[in-house]
Amino acid sequence: MVAQTRKGGSNSPGKLKFADKLVGKGLSGDALLKKLKALHAELAELDQDNVDTKSLRPVCKELISTSIFLHKDKGVKAFAACCLADILRLFAPDAPYTGPELRDIFQFFFRQLAVGLKGSNAPFYNEYFHLLESLSTVKSVVLVCDLPQAEELMTQIFRDFFGLVRQELAKNIEMFMSDILIALIDECPMLPSEVLETMMAQFMDKNARMDQPAYRLAVEVCNATSDKLQRHVCQYFTDNIVQHAQAEDYEEVARCHALIKRLNGACPALLHNVVPQLEEELRVEELQLRTLATQVLGEMFADKAGGDLEKKYPSTWTLWLARRNDKAAQVRLAFVEGCKGLLLHHRLELREAVEDSLQTKLFDPDEKVRAAVCKLYAQLDYETALHYVSEKQLRTVGDRAMDKKQSVRQEALASVGRLYSIAYPEIENNDSAAIKQFAWIPQQVLYSITSTTEVKSVALQVIAEYILPVPSKGDDEVAWTDRLLTVMRFLDEKGIATLLNISTLKLQRPSHFERYLQYCIDNNGGIIDADEDMVKKRLAAAIRMLSTLFPDPQKAAEDLQTFAKVNEQRLYKLLKTCMDPQTDLKGLVKASSEFTRRVEQSMPSILPTMMSFFRQASLWIVNLSSVPTLVKRLQKGDHHTGGKSTSLAQVMADNAQTLLTTMSKSCPAVYRSHISEFTKAIADEKNPRLVEVCLQALAAVCKNEPGITPSDKRSTERLVRYAHGTHPRHAKFAARVIAFTKNKEDLCSEVVQFIADELPKADSDILVAHIAVLVEIVRFAPDAFEHKSDVIVAFLLKETLLRPGSSDAGSMDIDEDADEWTEEDNLPALAKAKILALKVCRHRCLVHSKTETALDVATPVLKLLITILENGGLISENSHDEPTVKSRLRLQAAWSLVQLASVEKFSEIISPNFVLLAVTIQDPCFNVRQIFLAKLTTYIATRKIPPRFNVIPFLTAHDPEDEIREKARGLIIHQFSRSLPDIRLLHWETIFIRLLHVLAHHPDFGLEEQQALDLAKYIRLYLSLIATADNVSLLYNLAQKCKTVRDAQSHVYSEVGLELRIIMRTHQ
Repeated sequence: MVAQTRKGGSNSPGKLKFADKLVGKGLSGDALLKKLKALHAELAELDQDNVDTKSLRPVCKELISTSIFLHKDKGVKAFAACCLADILRLFAPDAPYTGPELRDIFQFFFRQLAVGLKGSNAPFYNEYFHLLESLSTVKSVVLVCDLPQAEELMTQIFRDFFGLVRQELAKNIEMFMSDILIALIDECPMLPSEVLETMMAQFMDKNARMDQPAYRLAVEVCNATSDKLQRHVCQYFTDNIVQHAQAEDYEEVARCHALIKRLNGACPALLHNVVPQLEEELRVEELQLRTLATQVLGEMFADKAGGDLEKKYPSTWTLWLARRNDKAAQVRLAFVEGCKGLLLHHRLELREAVEDSLQTKLFDPDEKVRAAVCKLYAQLDYETALHYVSEKQLRTVGDRAMDKKQSVRQEALASVGRLYSIAYPEIENNDSAAIKQFAWIPQQVLYSITSTTEVKSVALQVIAEYILPVPSKGDDEVAWTDRLLTVMRFLDEKGIATLLNISTLKLQRPSHFERYLQYCIDNNGGIIDADEDMVKKRLAAAIRMLSTLFPDPQKAAEDLQTFAKVNEQRLYKLLKTCMDPQTDLKGLVKASSEFTRRVEQSMPSILPTMMSFFRQASLWIVNLSSVPTLVKRLQKGDHHTGGKSTSLAQVMADNAQTLLTTMSKSCPAVYRSHISEFTKAIADEKNPRLVEVCLQALAAVCKNEPGITPSDKRSTERLVRYAHGTHPRHAKFAARVIAFTKNKEDLCSEVVQFIADELPKADSDILVAHIAVLVEIVRFAPDAFEHKSDVIVAFLLKETLLRPGSSDAGSMDIDEDADEWTEEDNLPALAKAKILALKVCRHRCLVHSKTETALDVATPVLKLLITILENGGLISENSHDEPTVKSRLRLQAAWSLVQLASVEKFSEIISPNFVLLAVTIQDPCFNVRQIFLAKLTTYIATRKIPPRFNVIPFLTAHDPEDEIREKARGLIIHQFSRSLPDIRLLHWETIFIRLLHVLAHHPDFGLEEQQALDLAKYIRLYLSLIATADNVSLLYNLAQKCKTVRDAQSHVYSEVGLELRIIMRTHQ
């Protein structure tokens, strides 16, 4: 501003002193530039409120001359623009120009800004900055709204500014632009549609975010003018959506919805009239439009930046929730997707409504919807799953593992598996919240394994990927083993049993998988030197059997055949390494990784089958690398508490013992490299549990490979001391190890002599330990036992088996209604001794089965066992004992008879009492039935006993417990489906006549109607599991022939009319 003087207390108006001409011939560019600079400097100093505007008029006309507007010098135009901006400031609010002239001026302004405002280092930057600042602060730009063709000029201004701002200019320049655009919108009587489209375009940019200047400018302008823009924005979306929906151009409708979502996050006030419009779209009949509206509203409700949308528009929220029950599955899917955002963005206040909705959708009639809900939970992070999803909801997702559709099962298992994976570090740290929310997941997955082959395949994959993953480098055996023990902490007995089954520890080796691999090697890609037919037949049989273990047997058979045809020796070697129990973790990881890579490169189509093959054939859950860690965890257990402590160390020790015991019983080969560790561990006599487990492991591996049995003096002396000792299990396993030492004859004879001498004076507790040793000696060193067999057997019969039980003296005090079962540790010592005595008798019969004296040895034993069954668990009719003891003796007698029946000459003696033995499966004690069936399953599967024993599982038809009935059904179905035709005929089809015979001699047999109907249930069970279109005529013929034969036992003709009617009715 020019300096002012005070005269008489008032200010005189400022006048422009500049008098030079700006337009004229011969005026050079430099001269003109100099004059414009001087003019600009003087105008800038004048005060808008105290200026003589008449003095400005001469330059007003000259500044808008064409020669200046079109001058080639940028500086001339830049200073001219500044001067014009000052003129407008000084004349405000009335400009000294006509409408057309103002239009030319503003066009000139924004053309200069668009071309020249490039950055602080650009020429004449200060002048452009002054121009922009003047337009912003003076608001002279609002004159544009009253000009002719104002809409075109406004459109151009908006486009220029949004183009300019992308150059990341100074922050105050961005603010000036924002002020200018806001002023234009506020003052314009009618907002041009192109202006709105220009602003909307900034929200559709793929890089639209607040650190992008153009987006930031659009957000500032829209938020500042939301009241003015609401109506225009609503009209904009209405026109676009209606137009494109009518044309069925739903891609454009989706684009509009995406823009609405962006606006909701940045400028929610703009959508005051748009959200009700979306609500109406939820009601339309057009499926696609309803789907898009459901989807965008779900995303908008989830966006915290949009405010509490559900509170502002409660009717829209209610209607959107109702889309969960939309008649179209596509809309319900969109609803589920919308719920994902509500969970991920931690909308705690909406959790209950969302969870209730998703709960119902887990039972949606459409499998895609159910799968989508399950998949949703797989996308949650740890904090969301822990704090914003209830345990009940996660368990419901886990329950979908039993869904009837494979896609749902797969997503459900993958979801809970992934959640467990991300929660595991906190579970390992013993975080109570994480344990409560997620620790149950492995058990849920393991439970699903037992349902169908399809579910088992998916569950194994989930366990391998998320729950018990193999370390990528195989160099962290401790963490790998500890993870297994941590998982087992939260499993019940059934879960642990299932885990042990899938660990492949219990595979009979050589397994079917190993045989298949050997047959592939023998097949040699079809180039066979000898026995070609036999080799091909074996391979085909192995493939047919293995294919039943896969969810799609036909595809599996084709893939296994393809693998055999490729005949790549390297793959054979790698797969053999994976299946070898002697392979450690590092070797397993290396071999499996290379195997997977090679198969994926050469035969990608068979990779899923071969990975499933790998998981069912190799020790990927626990192997020999786990043993040192398991022994250490066992050592750290509270061995002084008798295994009853619930501390973390004790639970880990219990689980370690379970794993080591399973290895000892089923896969001792993994112990081969750990002999020295076990030999050292058994010296720790202060830790009896450690000694027991390590003795058992040592016994197992020595039995498996006698050549590695420790035979040094110190070890053998320690073993003999344990065998002489009073701890039954220490003595038992020590005796077993001794039986495989190099000088076993002398050592075993010495032990037998010692025990024979000690038996008469041993009390019941010591007697148990001594007889346990005798069981092992008679099994593995029978010659040493026979040196004293007469003395020992006589003692076992007279002083043990016939010795009165604790209740015999007062038989009237026995409570027949008491529990019929107790844990073995709770049995009286004499009862334990009797059970072991029966084992001694059984094993002595078995070891003599191939000698000339076999029947002489076995006949008294067989009579004794049958007597025990006839007397309900008593050695003689006149004796008495506790129900818990009788149930144990019944079980031992029945199982001993089954094992002895594996010898043909013994089986003939047992045959007349087969019905008595068979009805053990209907024993009044649940545990007897359960254990008998479990033991029988192994012998039926390996076909060690005559086919008539396959009748026994069918006698579970009336069992009161679902568990036993289902196990029996599973056994029958599994064995029948996997058997070759000749095996099916002999072991499952021709036994029908044996079943009829058993029923005819069953204790419940009778000719009354109800009795007949009860017996018919057994026949119906048999037919439902065995009868097919191919064999029903054979079964009918077998039943008919019963009429023509006389029963060997009762010498009367069979009554089979009922059976024939059932067969005819079942397969008419």
